[in-house]
Amino acid sequence: MATGGCACCTPDRATGLQEIRSTTTPATGTTTYRVGGLTCGHCVASVTKQVAAVHGATAVEVDLTSGGVSTVTVTGPVDPDEVRAAITK
Repeated sequence: MATGGCACCTPDRATGLQEIRSTTTPATGTTTYRVGGLTCGHCVASVTKQVAAVHGATAVEVDLTSGGVSTVTVTGPVDPDEVRAAITK
Protein backbone atom coordinates (compact mmCIF):
# COMPACT_ATOMS: atom_id res chain seq x y z
CA MET A 1 0.00 0.00 0.00
CA ALA A 2 1.35 3.44 -0.89
CA THR A 3 2.04 6.00 1.81
CA GLY A 4 0.76 9.04 -0.07
CA GLY A 5 -1.56 10.12 -2.79
CA CYS A 6 -5.31 9.66 -2.96
CA ALA A 7 -7.72 8.75 -0.19
CA CYS A 8 -7.68 5.08 -1.19
CA CYS A 9 -3.91 4.79 -1.17
CA THR A 10 -3.21 6.05 2.34
CA PRO A 11 -3.21 3.86 5.44
CA ASP A 12 -6.03 5.96 6.94
CA ARG A 13 -8.06 5.96 3.71
CA ALA A 14 -11.43 5.57 5.43
CA THR A 15 -10.95 8.92 7.14
CA GLY A 16 -10.75 10.55 3.71
CA LEU A 17 -14.28 9.46 2.88
CA GLN A 18 -17.10 11.81 3.67
CA GLU A 19 -20.55 10.69 4.81
CA ILE A 20 -22.05 8.01 2.59
CA ARG A 21 -25.71 8.71 1.75
CA SER A 22 -28.01 6.49 -0.25
CA THR A 23 -31.18 6.69 -2.33
CA THR A 24 -33.06 3.58 -3.45
CA THR A 25 -35.13 3.30 -6.64
CA PRO A 26 -37.39 0.27 -6.07
CA ALA A 27 -38.64 0.13 -9.68
CA THR A 28 -35.14 -0.54 -11.00
CA GLY A 29 -33.71 -2.36 -7.97
CA THR A 30 -30.85 0.12 -7.71
CA THR A 31 -29.43 2.08 -4.81
CA THR A 32 -27.23 5.10 -5.39
CA TYR A 33 -24.68 6.05 -2.76
CA ARG A 34 -23.19 9.54 -2.72
CA VAL A 35 -19.58 9.34 -1.59
CA GLY A 36 -17.08 12.14 -1.07
CA GLY A 37 -13.36 11.47 -0.94
CA LEU A 38 -12.87 9.30 -4.04
CA THR A 39 -10.13 10.89 -6.10
CA CYS A 40 -8.88 8.63 -8.88
CA GLY A 41 -9.28 5.54 -11.03
CA HIS A 42 -7.69 3.42 -8.32
CA CYS A 43 -10.46 4.54 -5.93
CA VAL A 44 -13.03 3.53 -8.54
CA ALA A 45 -11.44 0.10 -9.04
CA SER A 46 -11.14 -0.51 -5.28
CA VAL A 47 -14.73 0.48 -4.52
CA THR A 48 -16.09 -1.46 -7.50
CA LYS A 49 -14.27 -4.63 -6.42
CA GLN A 50 -15.34 -4.38 -2.76
CA VAL A 51 -18.98 -3.55 -3.50
CA ALA A 52 -19.28 -6.24 -6.21
CA ALA A 53 -18.38 -8.79 -3.52
CA VAL A 54 -21.39 -7.80 -1.38
CA HIS A 55 -24.05 -10.52 -1.31
CA GLY A 56 -26.86 -9.65 -3.72
CA ALA A 57 -24.96 -7.09 -5.82
CA THR A 58 -25.48 -7.86 -9.51
CA ALA A 59 -23.91 -4.69 -10.93
CA VAL A 60 -21.81 -1.80 -9.63
CA GLU A 61 -21.14 1.50 -11.38
CA VAL A 62 -18.99 4.30 -10.00
CA ASP A 63 -19.24 7.81 -11.42
CA LEU A 64 -16.11 9.60 -10.21
CA THR A 65 -16.25 13.29 -9.41
CA SER A 66 -12.71 13.97 -8.22
CA GLY A 67 -12.72 16.55 -5.48
CA GLY A 68 -16.50 16.35 -5.18
CA VAL A 69 -19.24 13.87 -4.43
CA SER A 70 -19.06 10.69 -6.53
CA THR A 71 -21.91 8.23 -7.02
CA VAL A 72 -21.80 4.49 -6.56
CA THR A 73 -24.84 2.77 -8.09
CA VAL A 74 -25.54 -0.79 -7.00
CA THR A 75 -28.10 -3.07 -8.63
CA GLY A 76 -29.55 -5.97 -6.70
CA PRO A 77 -30.99 -6.74 -3.28
CA VAL A 78 -28.14 -5.63 -1.02
CA ASP A 79 -27.90 -4.67 2.63
CA PRO A 80 -27.08 -0.92 2.64
CA ASP A 81 -24.90 -1.32 5.74
CA GLU A 82 -22.81 -3.98 3.95
CA VAL A 83 -22.38 -1.67 0.96
CA ARG A 84 -21.32 1.23 3.19
CA ALA A 85 -18.80 -1.06 4.91
CA ALA A 86 -17.46 -2.21 1.53
CA ILE A 87 -17.07 1.38 0.33
CA THR A 88 -15.26 2.32 3.53
CA LYS A 89 -13.00 -0.74 3.28
